[in-house]
Amino acid sequence: MQKEAKLALEDGTILKGEGFGYQTIKTGEVVFATGMTGYVESLTDPSYKGQILMSTYPLQGNYGVSKEWFQSNGIKAEGYVVKEQNPYPSHSHSENSLSGFLEEYKIPGISNIDTRSLTLKIRKYGALNGALSTEEIDDEELLAMAQNQPGIEYIDLVDKVSVTQPKILGEEYKDRAVVLDCGIKNNSINALLRREIGVVLLPYNTSPQEIMDYEPGALLVSSGPGDPSRVSETIQTVQKLSERLPIFGICLGQQIISMAFGAKIYKMKFGHRGINQPVKDLKSGKVSITSQNHGFTIDHKACEDLPINVTQINLNDGTVEGIEHQELPISSVQYHPEAGPGPHDTDYYFDNFVENLKKY
Repeated sequence: MQKEAKLALEDGTILKGEGFGYQTIKTGEVVFATGMTGYVESLTDPSYKGQILMSTYPLQGNYGVSKEWFQSNGIKAEGYVVKEQNPYPSHSHSENSLSGFLEEYKIPGISNIDTRSLTLKIRKYGALNGALSTEEIDDEELLAMAQNQPGIEYIDLVDKVSVTQPKILGEEYKDRAVVLDCGIKNNSINALLRREIGVVLLPYNTSPQEIMDYEPGALLVSSGPGDPSRVSETIQTVQKLSERLPIFGICLGQQIISMAFGAKIYKMKFGHRGINQPVKDLKSGKVSITSQNHGFTIDHKACEDLPINVTQINLNDGTVEGIEHQELPISSVQYHPEAGPGPHDTDYYFDNFVENLKKY
């Protein structure tokens, strides 16, 4: 027998459906992602920490779960909202069902929700704080939990997903890069290892001197969750190392690099989360389809008098998708060139990063 689950939103809405996954109560910012596939990669993406994820595509779970698709060591999203979840997956690599996957990591799920209506609500009013329960709880109590939680811009999330100790991978390779881990995805690490670049994975707040002690050829500032202004240590590190190393940033990394050079950041109404975002390169005119997951972005107008140039824009809403320094070998993109899930149109950015690493 299916157990009732409830999702309360800060605007007073209470949605009732069927529970799956773990029996618990979780709070977070309710956001939607538009990918037809990739629920394993999305749920394990550290950038979803602090958020309740909703898939707009109606059927999820049909191909099961495999650890080879993980983007971290487990689920990072706070909860999962779907129209329908398939309890009987069919895939040769499947090791678990979607419900079993959520149960393993103690995450609640709710199905039989009108996800189209909820997506339209979020598009109209913006991302909403919510509380998801697969336990018995009064509607009023659950609603109070949704309304009384702080906004995601007031929560320190990076330290919840960053490594706490250095981790070295690919020691056999001659060249190495330091990655400041703000919530990196496994695909980013693997993209460097495939190119025979050793990876030194360091906590986001590692000092500039500690970074240089590893004698890296370049620095990658990773993707991650939350408001970049709350990661002041990493911003200061980029400032201090900007003339000593080539630097590349992904997603949150772009925002951190931009802030290091004086850019302003603002919270988007409902963000970009999906695998179908069109991005135009302003130099070549080329358009790429990209995978994205972010709720903050750079203020384009505020970049005009800074030493950074906007190199790419989103064709849906004109937001900044890429920047580069006017003089230094420093660049970044707002989307995920490593994809996972998503297209590989922009995987060449890792080739550019390796080229800069070896050149300088």
